[in-house]
Amino acid sequence: MTGVPLQAKKAYCAKTRRSNYAASLRLEGFNTTQTDAERKLPTREAALKAARSSQT
Repeated sequence: MTGVPLQAKKAYCAKTRRSNYAASLRLEGFNTTQTDAERKLPTREAALKAARSSQT
């Protein structure tokens, strides 16, 4: 029995996550493009750093 390789599953999940992120931005009223779904998302640490620096 051959299954789908783990790397293929991870790639599919990452692609779906980016697509969902772009869709949620559109629903919130932000202007988005198709490339927003293909762009790499920031890491958790980078997002926290940006949020903390904008608060001060």
